[in-house]
Amino acid sequence: MKLIFLGGSMSKSLSDWLTSVGEDVIYTEGKISVNNVRNINPDFIISYNYRYIISEDIIEFMNNRIINLHISYLPYNKGAYPNIWSFLENTPKGVTIHYVDKGIDTGDIIIKKKIFIDENKETLKSSYEILHTALQEIFKKNWKRIKNNEIKTIKNKGGTMHYKSELSIFKPLIKEEGWDTTIKELKKRYEFLKNK
Repeated sequence: MKLIFLGGSMSKSLSDWLTSVGEDVIYTEGKISVNNVRNINPDFIISYNYRYIISEDIIEFMNNRIINLHISYLPYNKGAYPNIWSFLENTPKGVTIHYVDKGIDTGDIIIKKKIFIDENKETLKSSYEILHTALQEIFKKNWKRIKNNEIKTIKNKGGTMHYKSELSIFKPLIKEEGWDTTIKELKKRYEFLKNK
């Protein structure tokens, strides 16, 4: 199967895994155009930690053959910084693989899984790594069924959405330790800020 893999941080190893199981993978972290996609004419596009919005003309050309790997339990925490918002808003933690439509993380859900994260022990960085490890495992376990369209999807309705511009809300909360801030401390600071 011919794939375009749109990657970013932590995604190259999954692209390499797809190659190792016999898929024909073109990996890029750069912005792609509909002309690039037409020329390659892939069976699937996989987006994982990709920093660009996939344009509507690509979505239309691929006709429901683009999937995204997202570190939230959709429909909660669509968009940016899903891991952080799951803690600040006490929404379910997890990972999701879904189809890409014209919205942000709004396509039908192929598979999702809740992930337990010990908030007394983990940091933002370690919880991020836990979610990515789980997401890659769930993808590998289900790839054959995904590519053969053997999984019944569910609608991705409701939930919550966050944007990159909201970074200013939580950035002051992690300025001292950065991504090594513990979840417990992050939530404590956030509650203090809300009640000020």
